[in-house]
Amino acid sequence: MAGILFIISAPSGSGKSTLVSELRKQVSGVDFAVSWTTRAPRGSEQSGREYHFTTREEFMRMLEAGMFLEHAEVFGNLYSTAKQSLEEARAQGHDLLLDIDVQGAAQVRAKMPEAVGIFVLPPNPRVLRTRLRNRSRAEGVVDEEEVYRRLSEARKEIENFRQYGYILINDILDRAVAQLEAIVLAERFYRNGETIAYRSRRVLEVAAACLQINSQERLKPVLEAFGINGDSSQQQLPFGDESDDD
Repeated sequence: MAGILFIISAPSGSGKSTLVSELRKQVSGVDFAVSWTTRAPRGSEQSGREYHFTTREEFMRMLEAGMFLEHAEVFGNLYSTAKQSLEEARAQGHDLLLDIDVQGAAQVRAKMPEAVGIFVLPPNPRVLRTRLRNRSRAEGVVDEEEVYRRLSEARKEIENFRQYGYILINDILDRAVAQLEAIVLAERFYRNGETIAYRSRRVLEVAAACLQINSQERLKPVLEAFGINGDSSQQQLPFGDESDDD
């Protein structure tokens, strides 16, 4: 059977990498496309595990050679997904999961509109700020300017949530992992007729609840927390007024 292409996007610090890692522990046949990037490794990151780290010159050479499915520049660094990842997954009949930003996701959707889009949101700016700071501490330094830059960018990314079929709000990790697993199993069921061995009806219900069209009630407080509504262009992020207790 042909594998399914899943695209997961989220603001930096939303926890999507953890969700992907947990999903792959629980669901077989899901390959993960390790992205290429020109940024330097962080902390304990290893080339070929979190990312394929390369130089800007080599990245541009690969881009010009047509080796990438998509590419984007984020915070001054280049990121991409190699076409080879998709080819290898298809050859094995596996699903492929892309962890890419909204720029890259738009490029992939233009080429492969059948791809399943999943957008992960943090529950509010305060939680996102704490996660960004904790990640910075783990890397040995907390750059407040960088944290707030990423918070500001998060709002711009979240405004793209309408481009994704599924919405996950990562407030409770176990629940978000279960929802992501349900989405993958439900898509396999509907597209490939693959049997869901365990509590099939419940799995389909959980996945359906995550569809964007069914997520408005859960989405509203999150969007409001980030200053996004029907006239979001005139809203400002409510970061400055929040007390800092971490």
